[in-house]
Amino acid sequence: MSASGGQLEDLRSIENLKYRYLRSLDTKDWATFASTLTDDVTGNYGEGLAFSDRDELVGYMQKNVGPAVITEHRVAHPEIEIDGDTARGRWYLQDRVIVAEFSFMLIGAAFYDDTYRRTADGWRISSTGYDRTYEATIGLADLPSFALKVGPAVRV
Repeated sequence: MSASGGQLEDLRSIENLKYRYLRSLDTKDWATFASTLTDDVTGNYGEGLAFSDRDELVGYMQKNVGPAVITEHRVAHPEIEIDGDTARGRWYLQDRVIVAEFSFMLIGAAFYDDTYRRTADGWRISSTGYDRTYEATIGLADLPSFALKVGPAVRV
């Protein structure tokens, strides 16, 4: 079964939305990050990290993923199902979090499970969250040659 032109356009829009969500998180572009979410978005990132609306989710990220926290989020293998003006997407996530101030690095993987809603402004994320497959942490003191230089893409 092949997708219609409209469905292909929707798929591409949803993929771009997810990429924009991750790029804006990693670059700390909070206005763009907020624009990827519906007002009533819910978020569940495991182990008690849950949010019930956009202001709560964005506020938490702004406060806790600030300039001292360098992140890298990559997603692949999208499985997107569209049903009219709603959709569901599953993505394979690989991420890295570096907090040099605390000599800490996390490397992990998870499966994102999102829902999307078509709005007057295009597709937006209406729920997001993931289930981890693993987390590995590294004390940066164990890597004596480790050095970190934050690039200009990160808004500090």
